[in-house]
Amino acid sequence: MPVKMRLQRHGSKKRPFYFIVVADARAPRDGKFIQKIGTYNPLTVPASIQLDRQRALDWLHKGAEPTDTVRRILSFKGVLYLKHLLRGVKLGLFDEVTAMQKFEVWHKEHEAQIKKRSDENRQQRQQRRYPTAPRRPQPRQEGGAE
Repeated sequence: MPVKMRLQRHGSKKRPFYFIVVADARAPRDGKFIQKIGTYNPLTVPASIQLDRQRALDWLHKGAEPTDTVRRILSFKGVLYLKHLLRGVKLGLFDEVTAMQKFEVWHKEHEAQIKKRSDENRQQRQQRRYPTAPRRPQPRQEGGAE
């Protein structure tokens, strides 16, 4: 049975909200699924993603094929990087403690980038909402200094 990791659309018209699910490849997009592993909301900036990292990793090890969008989400959340590191452990390139340290360093840097992007977006929204009034030039005073 071929298994896919895909997005299942919910939400109303022009307001999409997705569940990240593991489903039989032959099942319809919004049809029956095996397991729900997360959610994805593309309307927020940056897009909000809740993902059970361990379940996703388990399904990848079992051979589930992610769709292109789900692959990008997994990459963004670090699941594919973690799978890569665990493959290095399996090949004997380094131990599991080193792999987890590398992942933690990557995760901290990634979270800082997300926070920075979110703060920049918040500032831009405030500037659009409350623009500063343009300064009017002060009238010149005639006479004064010679």
